[in-house]
Amino acid sequence: MILGEWMSLLAVGFWLTASALLAVARFSLREMATVPMAQGNALPWVSVIIPARNEERHLEEALRSVVQLDYPHLEIIVINDRSTDRTGHIADQIARQAPRVRVRHVAELPDGWLGKNHALHQGAKEAKGKYLLFTDADVLFHPSTLRRAIRIMEDARLDHLTVIPEDTMPGWVLRVIAATFGMLMFLLFQPWRMRYPRSHKYLGVGAFNLVRARAYWAVGGHRAIALRPDDDMKLAKLFKKHGFRQDVMLGKGLVSVEWYSSVGELIDGLMKNAFAGLDYRLSLVIGGTLVTSMCCLWPWVGLFFATGWTQVWSGVAVALMIGSFGYVMAPYGVKPWHSLFMPIAILLLQYIQWRAALLAYWTQGITWRGTHYPLRALKANKV
Repeated sequence: MILGEWMSLLAVGFWLTASALLAVARFSLREMATVPMAQGNALPWVSVIIPARNEERHLEEALRSVVQLDYPHLEIIVINDRSTDRTGHIADQIARQAPRVRVRHVAELPDGWLGKNHALHQGAKEAKGKYLLFTDADVLFHPSTLRRAIRIMEDARLDHLTVIPEDTMPGWVLRVIAATFGMLMFLLFQPWRMRYPRSHKYLGVGAFNLVRARAYWAVGGHRAIALRPDDDMKLAKLFKKHGFRQDVMLGKGLVSVEWYSSVGELIDGLMKNAFAGLDYRLSLVIGGTLVTSMCCLWPWVGLFFATGWTQVWSGVAVALMIGSFGYVMAPYGVKPWHSLFMPIAILLLQYIQWRAALLAYWTQGITWRGTHYPLRALKANKV
């Protein structure tokens, strides 16, 4: 059997397994909007912590949506992290209008910290809530969001709840790239399994990480992941490693964010975590490239340019790929025909992965929001 035929058969095997996993994902991930709201005023205090650095474009709308949350015992802590635009002014203006908003201005970043992680840690130190909600400065909330989330936390006695937000990126091109990235994340992390104590799976989403305060401090807070660009994921991993109870839900209709507004923004944004997510290991970049090339790119080549059984098995793999992508990503606004552009999305994600890795080695670190972080220090903060 020639090499191409073997590759096509392996791709079929991959997509048969992936189809089963993605079908499980479609049925296992619940929408938080279906959960009844916690009623009454005898509810625990919640502290919402929002780090903001140069977020003048989104902050006002996002912060006002947090202020309008229908929740009785709520404090909102905005950490203005060395912003050079109007972020601090906007936050202060809203704080004067909304008594439950407090703003803290960070002028300097201590050694050994990423800016966002330091801001989140500072906010957590000031918080008085039984629960801490870590979110971003561009996330929009429906007023009922927190009552539903606390209902879940209390009823299931969770220590960590993360929510996958509804994506409001403009245009189908960005949606295809985001959906392809999301599908690969589903396959790699299988987040629906994180609710099982014996499972090693975990997921954290920066838009919505709700944690029990005592559990947060028990795992070391953001001090333990001070130099992790993928802080949301690694915070979730800490909770998993310490045996705390976790779950994940879909935020459709309740939590939304415009992830990126252009392909250029998407590339720059993913660069921050692309190499960190693989613990800065070039071997994993190579391995990931080989797997995605064989399973996601080769079948298209085999379908259109091969003959015989290689073409047949490639066609089967492509059919499974299209069906899986269209089925599992349908709730996220993806159309079946979007799957035809998956190869382009895969190539772009591979480019981001390699560019992030090579730049990290070339510059011996990563630069994010104007601050350079040494690669040696980043590697040392392994979780």
